[in-house]
Amino acid sequence: MADPEHDDHGGPPLAARAPSPHLAALSEKARDYARNARSQNTRRAYESDWRQFAAWLRRSGLDPLPPDPQTVGLYLAACMHGVRGREPVSVATLERRLAGICWHYRQRGAPLDTSDRHISTVLAGIRRAHARPPAQKEAIFADELLAMLATLEMDLRGIRDRAILAIGFAGGLRRSEIVGLDCGPDQSEDGTGWIEIFPSGADVSSARKDSADVSSARKDFADISSASNNDGGLLLTINGKTGWREVEIGRGSSPLSCPVALLETWMRLGRISHGPLFRPIARKNGGVSTNRLTDKHVARLVQKTALAAGIRGDLTEGERRRAFGGHSLRAGLASSAQIEEAHVQKHLGHASPEMTRRYQRKRDRFRVNLTKAAGL
Repeated sequence: MADPEHDDHGGPPLAARAPSPHLAALSEKARDYARNARSQNTRRAYESDWRQFAAWLRRSGLDPLPPDPQTVGLYLAACMHGVRGREPVSVATLERRLAGICWHYRQRGAPLDTSDRHISTVLAGIRRAHARPPAQKEAIFADELLAMLATLEMDLRGIRDRAILAIGFAGGLRRSEIVGLDCGPDQSEDGTGWIEIFPSGADVSSARKDSADVSSARKDFADISSASNNDGGLLLTINGKTGWREVEIGRGSSPLSCPVALLETWMRLGRISHGPLFRPIARKNGGVSTNRLTDKHVARLVQKTALAAGIRGDLTEGERRRAFGGHSLRAGLASSAQIEEAHVQKHLGHASPEMTRRYQRKRDRFRVNLTKAAGL
Protein backbone atom coordinates (compact mmCIF):
# COMPACT_ATOMS: atom_id res chain seq x y z
CA MET A 1 0.00 0.00 0.00
CA ALA A 2 1.29 3.44 -0.84
CA ASP A 3 2.47 5.50 2.06
CA PRO A 4 0.01 8.47 2.47
CA GLU A 5 2.83 10.56 3.82
CA HIS A 6 4.71 10.36 0.49
CA ASP A 7 3.85 10.58 -3.18
CA ASP A 8 4.61 7.89 -5.76
CA HIS A 9 8.15 9.20 -6.18
CA GLY A 10 8.99 9.00 -2.52
CA GLY A 11 8.72 12.73 -1.81
CA PRO A 12 6.48 14.51 0.68
CA PRO A 13 2.84 15.14 -0.28
CA LEU A 14 2.12 18.18 -2.43
CA ALA A 15 0.23 19.92 0.36
CA ALA A 16 3.31 19.74 2.58
CA ARG A 17 5.73 21.13 0.02
CA ALA A 18 6.72 24.78 0.16
CA PRO A 19 5.27 26.61 -2.84
CA SER A 20 7.78 27.57 -5.48
CA PRO A 21 8.39 31.28 -6.09
CA HIS A 22 6.60 30.90 -9.42
CA LEU A 23 3.45 29.45 -7.82
CA ALA A 24 3.56 32.04 -5.04
CA ALA A 25 3.66 34.82 -7.62
CA LEU A 26 0.74 33.24 -9.51
CA SER A 27 -1.20 32.93 -6.27
CA GLU A 28 -0.72 36.61 -5.50
CA LYS A 29 -1.74 37.51 -9.06
CA ALA A 30 -4.86 35.38 -8.76
CA ARG A 31 -5.78 37.22 -5.54
CA ASP A 32 -5.35 40.54 -7.36
CA TYR A 33 -7.66 39.40 -10.15
CA ALA A 34 -10.22 38.20 -7.58
CA ARG A 35 -10.14 41.59 -5.86
CA ASN A 36 -10.67 43.33 -9.18
CA ALA A 37 -13.74 41.23 -9.99
CA ARG A 38 -15.73 44.04 -8.35
CA SER A 39 -15.21 47.77 -8.76
CA GLN A 40 -13.55 49.67 -5.93
CA ASN A 41 -16.83 51.36 -5.01
CA THR A 42 -18.63 48.01 -4.89
CA ARG A 43 -15.90 46.46 -2.74
CA ARG A 44 -16.02 49.46 -0.40
CA ALA A 45 -19.79 49.16 -0.10
CA TYR A 46 -19.65 45.39 0.51
CA GLU A 47 -17.01 45.86 3.22
CA SER A 48 -19.26 48.40 4.94
CA ASP A 49 -22.25 46.06 4.61
CA TRP A 50 -20.36 43.22 6.25
CA ARG A 51 -19.06 45.40 9.08
CA GLN A 52 -22.58 46.53 9.93
CA PHE A 53 -23.90 42.97 9.78
CA ALA A 54 -21.03 41.67 11.95
CA ALA A 55 -21.61 44.46 14.51
CA TRP A 56 -25.32 43.56 14.70
CA LEU A 57 -24.41 39.90 15.21
CA ARG A 58 -22.08 40.79 18.12
CA ARG A 59 -24.70 42.96 19.80
CA SER A 60 -27.26 40.16 19.38
CA GLY A 61 -24.91 37.47 20.70
CA LEU A 62 -24.92 35.56 17.42
CA ASP A 63 -22.11 33.95 15.43
CA PRO A 64 -21.45 34.76 11.76
CA LEU A 65 -20.62 31.13 10.91
CA PRO A 66 -22.14 28.99 9.71
CA PRO A 67 -24.43 31.26 7.64
CA ASP A 68 -27.95 31.04 9.00
CA PRO A 69 -30.82 32.23 6.74
CA GLN A 70 -33.08 32.79 9.74
CA THR A 71 -30.50 35.09 11.33
CA VAL A 72 -30.10 37.03 8.09
CA GLY A 73 -33.89 37.38 7.87
CA LEU A 74 -33.94 38.87 11.37
CA TYR A 75 -31.20 41.32 10.37
CA LEU A 76 -33.17 42.45 7.32
CA ALA A 77 -36.18 43.16 9.52
CA ALA A 78 -33.98 45.03 12.01
CA CYS A 79 -32.59 47.27 9.25
CA MET A 80 -36.09 48.34 8.24
CA HIS A 81 -36.91 49.37 11.80
CA GLY A 82 -33.65 51.20 12.41
CA VAL A 83 -30.55 49.91 14.16
CA ARG A 84 -29.28 51.66 17.29
CA GLY A 85 -31.32 54.78 16.66
CA ARG A 86 -30.47 55.03 12.96
CA GLU A 87 -33.07 55.76 10.33
CA PRO A 88 -34.50 52.73 8.47
CA VAL A 89 -32.74 52.04 5.19
CA SER A 90 -34.35 52.04 1.75
CA VAL A 91 -35.27 48.78 0.03
CA ALA A 92 -32.51 49.38 -2.54
CA THR A 93 -29.93 49.79 0.24
CA LEU A 94 -31.23 46.68 1.97
CA GLU A 95 -30.88 44.63 -1.21
CA ARG A 96 -27.34 45.92 -1.63
CA ARG A 97 -26.54 44.93 1.97
CA LEU A 98 -27.85 41.43 1.35
CA ALA A 99 -25.68 41.21 -1.78
CA GLY A 100 -22.66 42.31 0.28
CA ILE A 101 -23.37 39.70 2.96
CA CYS A 102 -23.75 36.96 0.32
CA TRP A 103 -20.52 38.03 -1.35
CA HIS A 104 -18.57 37.79 1.92
CA TYR A 105 -19.98 34.37 2.72
CA ARG A 106 -18.96 33.14 -0.74
CA GLN A 107 -15.43 34.41 -0.15
CA ARG A 108 -15.36 32.36 3.05
CA GLY A 109 -16.42 29.21 1.19
CA ALA A 110 -19.81 29.11 2.95
CA PRO A 111 -22.45 30.40 0.50
CA LEU A 112 -25.71 31.76 1.87
CA ASP A 113 -28.94 30.37 0.41
CA THR A 114 -31.03 33.48 -0.30
CA SER A 115 -33.87 31.33 -1.66
CA ASP A 116 -34.51 30.03 1.85
CA ARG A 117 -37.95 31.11 3.02
CA HIS A 118 -36.53 32.92 6.06
CA ILE A 119 -34.85 35.36 3.64
CA SER A 120 -37.03 35.30 0.51
CA THR A 121 -40.38 35.74 2.27
CA VAL A 122 -39.08 38.43 4.62
CA LEU A 123 -37.56 40.34 1.70
CA ALA A 124 -40.77 39.98 -0.33
CA GLY A 125 -42.77 41.40 2.55
CA ILE A 126 -40.34 44.29 2.97
CA ARG A 127 -40.58 45.13 -0.74
CA ARG A 128 -44.37 45.07 -0.58
CA ALA A 129 -44.53 47.29 2.49
CA HIS A 130 -41.69 49.73 1.90
CA ALA A 131 -40.77 49.76 -1.81
CA ARG A 132 -40.66 53.20 -3.42
CA PRO A 133 -39.82 54.39 -6.93
CA PRO A 134 -36.04 54.64 -7.40
CA ALA A 135 -34.64 58.03 -6.46
CA GLN A 136 -33.11 59.56 -9.58
CA LYS A 137 -30.76 62.50 -9.72
CA GLU A 138 -31.99 65.65 -11.42
CA ALA A 139 -30.82 65.92 -15.02
CA ILE A 140 -28.64 68.90 -15.89
CA PHE A 141 -29.24 70.38 -19.33
CA ALA A 142 -26.87 72.28 -21.62
CA ASP A 143 -28.00 75.78 -20.59
CA GLU A 144 -27.74 74.81 -16.94
CA LEU A 145 -24.27 73.35 -17.51
CA LEU A 146 -23.13 76.65 -19.05
CA ALA A 147 -24.36 78.48 -15.95
CA MET A 148 -22.46 76.01 -13.75
CA LEU A 149 -19.25 76.48 -15.74
CA ALA A 150 -19.57 80.25 -15.33
CA THR A 151 -19.43 79.90 -11.52
CA LEU A 152 -15.88 78.50 -11.65
CA GLU A 153 -12.71 80.57 -11.58
CA MET A 154 -10.32 80.60 -14.52
CA ASP A 155 -7.40 79.39 -12.39
CA LEU A 156 -5.87 75.91 -12.71
CA ARG A 157 -8.37 74.30 -10.36
CA GLY A 158 -11.27 75.97 -12.13
CA ILE A 159 -10.04 74.87 -15.57
CA ARG A 160 -9.68 71.28 -14.34
CA ASP A 161 -13.21 71.33 -12.91
CA ARG A 162 -14.60 72.91 -16.10
CA ALA A 163 -13.05 70.08 -18.09
CA ILE A 164 -14.53 67.49 -15.72
CA LEU A 165 -18.04 68.91 -16.03
CA ALA A 166 -17.89 69.40 -19.80
CA ILE A 167 -16.46 65.95 -20.53
CA GLY A 168 -18.81 64.27 -18.07
CA PHE A 169 -21.80 65.87 -19.81
CA ALA A 170 -20.69 65.52 -23.43
CA GLY A 171 -19.53 61.94 -22.90
CA GLY A 172 -22.49 60.91 -20.75
CA LEU A 173 -19.97 59.40 -18.35
CA ARG A 174 -20.33 57.89 -14.93
CA ARG A 175 -18.29 59.70 -12.30
CA SER A 176 -16.01 56.66 -11.88
CA GLU A 177 -15.39 56.69 -15.64
CA ILE A 178 -14.37 60.36 -15.54
CA VAL A 179 -11.74 59.99 -12.84
CA GLY A 180 -10.61 56.60 -14.18
CA LEU A 181 -9.25 58.11 -17.41
CA ASP A 182 -5.53 58.08 -18.20
CA CYS A 183 -3.59 60.06 -20.78
CA GLY A 184 -2.96 56.89 -22.76
CA PRO A 185 -3.28 53.09 -22.64
CA ASP A 186 -1.45 50.96 -20.05
CA GLN A 187 -0.22 53.93 -18.04
CA SER A 188 -1.53 52.97 -14.60
CA GLU A 189 -2.80 49.92 -12.74
CA ASP A 190 -6.01 51.53 -11.51
CA GLY A 191 -7.02 53.28 -14.74
CA THR A 192 -10.28 52.26 -16.41
CA GLY A 193 -9.79 54.02 -19.74
CA TRP A 194 -7.74 56.48 -21.74
CA ILE A 195 -8.04 59.39 -24.16
CA GLU A 196 -6.93 60.23 -27.69
CA ILE A 197 -7.15 63.77 -29.03
CA PHE A 198 -7.59 64.26 -32.78
CA PRO A 199 -6.80 67.71 -34.19
CA SER A 200 -9.05 69.43 -36.69
CA GLY A 201 -8.84 67.80 -40.13
CA ALA A 202 -7.13 64.67 -38.80
CA ASP A 203 -7.47 61.48 -40.82
CA VAL A 204 -9.49 59.54 -38.28
CA SER A 205 -9.89 56.60 -40.64
CA SER A 206 -6.20 55.81 -40.29
CA ALA A 207 -6.38 55.65 -36.49
CA ARG A 208 -6.28 52.41 -34.55
CA LYS A 209 -9.19 50.03 -35.23
CA ASP A 210 -9.48 47.00 -33.00
CA SER A 211 -12.68 45.47 -34.36
CA ALA A 212 -15.59 45.88 -36.71
CA ASP A 213 -17.61 47.28 -33.78
CA VAL A 214 -15.17 50.17 -33.44
CA SER A 215 -15.46 50.97 -37.15
CA SER A 216 -19.27 50.83 -36.93
CA ALA A 217 -19.33 53.09 -33.87
CA ARG A 218 -17.23 55.74 -35.63
CA LYS A 219 -19.45 55.55 -38.73
CA ASP A 220 -22.56 56.05 -36.57
CA PHE A 221 -20.95 59.04 -34.89
CA ALA A 222 -20.02 60.53 -38.26
CA ASP A 223 -23.60 60.12 -39.48
CA ILE A 224 -25.13 62.05 -36.57
CA SER A 225 -22.51 64.80 -36.43
CA SER A 226 -21.58 65.34 -40.08
CA ALA A 227 -22.11 69.07 -39.62
CA SER A 228 -18.83 69.25 -37.73
CA ASN A 229 -16.99 68.55 -41.02
CA ASN A 230 -14.28 66.64 -39.16
CA ASP A 231 -13.32 69.27 -36.60
CA GLY A 232 -11.45 66.57 -34.75
CA GLY A 233 -12.27 65.80 -31.15
CA LEU A 234 -11.74 63.50 -28.23
CA LEU A 235 -11.93 59.70 -28.32
CA LEU A 236 -12.39 57.91 -25.00
CA THR A 237 -11.78 54.19 -24.62
CA ILE A 238 -13.53 53.10 -21.44
CA ASN A 239 -13.91 49.85 -19.54
CA GLY A 240 -17.33 50.45 -18.00
CA LYS A 241 -20.00 48.36 -16.32
CA THR A 242 -21.03 46.71 -19.59
CA GLY A 243 -17.51 46.18 -20.94
CA TRP A 244 -15.27 48.17 -23.26
CA ARG A 245 -16.74 50.96 -25.35
CA GLU A 246 -15.54 54.00 -27.27
CA VAL A 247 -17.06 57.44 -26.70
CA GLU A 248 -16.48 60.26 -29.17
CA ILE A 249 -16.73 63.88 -28.06
CA GLY A 250 -16.69 66.56 -30.74
CA ARG A 251 -15.36 70.07 -30.36
CA GLY A 252 -17.74 72.77 -29.18
CA SER A 253 -18.43 76.23 -30.56
CA SER A 254 -16.78 78.19 -27.72
CA PRO A 255 -13.41 77.56 -26.02
CA LEU A 256 -15.05 78.46 -22.71
CA SER A 257 -17.37 75.45 -22.91
CA CYS A 258 -15.72 73.12 -25.46
CA PRO A 259 -14.83 69.87 -23.64
CA VAL A 260 -11.81 69.23 -25.87
CA ALA A 261 -10.40 72.77 -25.57
CA LEU A 262 -10.87 72.76 -21.79
CA LEU A 263 -9.13 69.39 -21.50
CA GLU A 264 -6.24 70.51 -23.69
CA THR A 265 -5.82 73.64 -21.57
CA TRP A 266 -5.88 71.62 -18.33
CA MET A 267 -3.28 69.17 -19.65
CA ARG A 268 -1.03 71.95 -20.91
CA LEU A 269 -1.14 74.15 -17.79
CA GLY A 270 -1.08 71.17 -15.43
CA ARG A 271 1.80 69.60 -17.38
CA ILE A 272 0.00 66.29 -17.59
CA SER A 273 1.06 63.89 -20.32
CA HIS A 274 1.21 60.51 -18.60
CA GLY A 275 -0.83 58.66 -16.00
CA PRO A 276 -4.09 59.82 -14.37
CA LEU A 277 -5.83 62.57 -16.33
CA PHE A 278 -7.63 64.35 -13.48
CA ARG A 279 -5.60 64.93 -10.31
CA PRO A 280 -5.81 66.82 -7.02
CA ILE A 281 -4.25 70.27 -6.71
CA ALA A 282 -2.49 71.29 -3.50
CA ARG A 283 -4.13 74.24 -1.77
CA LYS A 284 -0.88 75.63 -0.35
CA ASN A 285 1.37 75.79 -3.38
CA GLY A 286 -1.02 74.94 -6.23
CA GLY A 287 1.05 71.94 -7.27
CA VAL A 288 -0.58 69.15 -9.26
CA SER A 289 -0.45 65.76 -7.56
CA THR A 290 0.52 62.52 -9.29
CA ASN A 291 -2.45 60.77 -7.70
CA ARG A 292 -5.92 60.28 -9.16
CA LEU A 293 -8.98 62.25 -8.11
CA THR A 294 -11.70 60.22 -6.39
CA ASP A 295 -15.17 59.97 -7.87
CA LYS A 296 -16.54 61.80 -4.82
CA HIS A 297 -14.95 64.97 -6.17
CA VAL A 298 -17.22 64.79 -9.23
CA ALA A 299 -20.35 64.47 -7.09
CA ARG A 300 -19.31 67.36 -4.83
CA LEU A 301 -18.37 69.48 -7.85
CA VAL A 302 -21.77 69.00 -9.49
CA GLN A 303 -23.57 69.81 -6.24
CA LYS A 304 -21.45 72.89 -5.55
CA THR A 305 -21.76 74.42 -9.00
CA ALA A 306 -25.48 73.60 -9.31
CA LEU A 307 -26.11 75.42 -6.04
CA ALA A 308 -23.93 78.37 -7.08
CA ALA A 309 -25.75 78.61 -10.43
CA GLY A 310 -29.14 78.70 -8.71
CA ILE A 311 -30.49 75.61 -10.48
CA ARG A 312 -33.81 74.41 -9.02
CA GLY A 313 -34.08 77.44 -6.80
CA ASP A 314 -37.58 76.31 -5.80
CA LEU A 315 -36.02 73.63 -3.58
CA THR A 316 -34.34 74.10 -0.22
CA GLU A 317 -30.56 73.89 -0.11
CA GLY A 318 -30.69 70.44 1.46
CA GLU A 319 -33.10 69.19 -1.20
CA ARG A 320 -30.92 70.60 -3.95
CA ARG A 321 -27.84 68.88 -2.56
CA ARG A 322 -29.71 65.58 -2.60
CA ALA A 323 -31.15 66.23 -6.06
CA PHE A 324 -27.83 66.65 -7.88
CA GLY A 325 -24.84 64.36 -8.21
CA GLY A 326 -22.39 62.88 -10.68
CA HIS A 327 -25.20 61.10 -12.54
CA SER A 328 -26.89 64.44 -13.25
CA LEU A 329 -24.40 65.01 -16.09
CA ARG A 330 -25.08 61.60 -17.62
CA ALA A 331 -28.84 61.98 -17.27
CA GLY A 332 -28.71 65.46 -18.79
CA LEU A 333 -27.12 64.29 -22.02
CA ALA A 334 -29.52 61.36 -22.38
CA SER A 335 -32.53 63.57 -21.64
CA SER A 336 -31.61 66.36 -24.06
CA ALA A 337 -30.01 64.54 -27.01
CA GLN A 338 -32.44 64.83 -29.95
CA ILE A 339 -31.17 61.75 -31.80
CA GLU A 340 -32.26 58.16 -32.17
CA GLU A 341 -32.44 56.12 -29.00
CA ALA A 342 -29.98 53.54 -30.34
CA HIS A 343 -27.25 56.18 -30.66
CA VAL A 344 -27.80 57.35 -27.08
CA GLN A 345 -27.74 53.76 -25.82
CA LYS A 346 -24.42 53.09 -27.57
CA HIS A 347 -22.92 56.38 -26.35
CA LEU A 348 -23.86 55.69 -22.73
CA GLY A 349 -22.92 52.01 -22.88
CA HIS A 350 -26.30 50.72 -21.72
CA ALA A 351 -27.00 47.01 -22.09
CA SER A 352 -30.68 47.55 -22.93
CA PRO A 353 -32.90 50.28 -24.41
CA GLU A 354 -35.01 50.22 -21.25
CA MET A 355 -32.11 51.57 -19.19
CA THR A 356 -31.64 54.40 -21.70
CA ARG A 357 -35.33 55.30 -21.50
CA ARG A 358 -35.03 55.79 -17.75
CA TYR A 359 -32.67 58.68 -18.41
CA GLN A 360 -34.82 60.25 -21.10
CA ARG A 361 -37.52 61.12 -18.60
CA LYS A 362 -38.00 64.81 -19.45
CA ARG A 363 -37.44 64.69 -23.20
CA ASP A 364 -40.30 62.32 -23.99
CA ARG A 365 -42.75 63.29 -21.23
CA PHE A 366 -46.27 63.78 -22.67
CA ARG A 367 -44.91 63.58 -26.21
CA VAL A 368 -47.40 60.81 -26.89
CA ASN A 369 -50.93 61.62 -25.69
CA LEU A 370 -52.90 58.40 -25.41
CA THR A 371 -55.88 60.31 -23.97
CA LYS A 372 -56.41 62.22 -27.23
CA ALA A 373 -55.50 59.17 -29.27
CA ALA A 374 -58.31 57.28 -27.56
CA GLY A 375 -60.79 59.98 -28.53
CA LEU A 376 -61.21 61.87 -25.26
